[in-house]
Amino acid sequence: MFAMILPVRSLLVAIFVMMAGSGFLSTLIGLRLERAGSGTMVIGLVATAYFAGLVIGAMRAGEVLRRVGHIRAFAAFVALLSASTLTYALFQHPLLWGMLRLIDGLCVAGVFICVESWLNDRAASRARGTILAWYMVALYSGQALGQLLLRTSNTAPHIPFELASILITLAIIPVCLTRSAAPTLEGAASLPLRRLFAASPLGVSGAGMTGLILGAFYGLAAIYARRIGLGLADTATFMMIVILGGVALQWPLGRLSDRYDRRRIIIACVAATLAVSLALGTAPSGSLLLVLGAGFGGLSFALYPLCVAFVNDRLLPSERVAASGQLVLLYSVGAALGPIGAAAVMSLTGAGGLFLFIAAAAAAMLGFGLWRLATTNSVPDDEQQDFQILPRTTPVAALLDPAGPSPSSIQSADPTSR
Repeated sequence: MFAMILPVRSLLVAIFVMMAGSGFLSTLIGLRLERAGSGTMVIGLVATAYFAGLVIGAMRAGEVLRRVGHIRAFAAFVALLSASTLTYALFQHPLLWGMLRLIDGLCVAGVFICVESWLNDRAASRARGTILAWYMVALYSGQALGQLLLRTSNTAPHIPFELASILITLAIIPVCLTRSAAPTLEGAASLPLRRLFAASPLGVSGAGMTGLILGAFYGLAAIYARRIGLGLADTATFMMIVILGGVALQWPLGRLSDRYDRRRIIIACVAATLAVSLALGTAPSGSLLLVLGAGFGGLSFALYPLCVAFVNDRLLPSERVAASGQLVLLYSVGAALGPIGAAAVMSLTGAGGLFLFIAAAAAAMLGFGLWRLATTNSVPDDEQQDFQILPRTTPVAALLDPAGPSPSSIQSADPTSR
């Protein structure tokens, strides 16, 4: 196994270090804006700017890579992200910070596309699943551990931004010094959204609703934690536990969906997310909060790859990579809208409004899922595709799915033929 990841170890180290530096910024920025007196809607709009940047970057960053190459593009995106991070420490104004978050989203999307396309180029077919798994470990463990940097805010207000900038900058080193040849980025096939929705209404709508849920969480969870009385260290711990819980349950839920009707597993997962969200909306404290937080992360993080797997069950092999690309963009659009909706509910109902909004989104998805279950037939067990844990980053990550077609066949496949 380790022999498979040796050729890409510098990329995995780079993404771990970068996520350790940038992964906690949404939490920190939300807390700083609240302490400065910004309203919940303003904080939600600043959070939305980041996800909007991710969407734009996912669609446009590939042009930069084709023009200057992977190493130069990676260095440029990381340098701009580092500069943006330091700017937060110099000036604090919601409008400026919203612009900086848009830039952050663009840069992070660019970094993801660099790393994911490079990993795909270096991965042999038999190693694709292993490399994807290690990529997700590096991504989410870096994001989870980075939450602990929130605790440095007690020393001086500017320290967390400086530490984040240092880590982000250090991420350039393993990539710039790698001896691995950079790949040539090719355009990915596309699949019309209408065709995708016709194939799997539940899977497509589920991907968008998952974005709504997790965008709201990432944008405003820190505000929720502080308003229910958690200190800075406990807020960091809560965020870390949710992220780690999200990684822990994806594989067992996915294996379960391979053995039984995947629609039922998705519906059960949504129902459990609804129940946990309602419990979190009552502002529990102590160990119960952490248990519920881990449960929420495990259930909600699993929804996106479950929905992707369900969509893939109803598509041709040649369509799956293009479909996954569309789904991650749909997720990102939902994530951009989530903080605005949650902020509006929190403004009316208080801290628990975040999870009331999430519960409402889960309830809508649950109702639609139950209707689809009652009115449509399931995919036969022997025709279900194997579940694959997928990151919610950019469409390029879909190329690492070992269940999809080989990269060489992607360009020649007709995504609309049947």
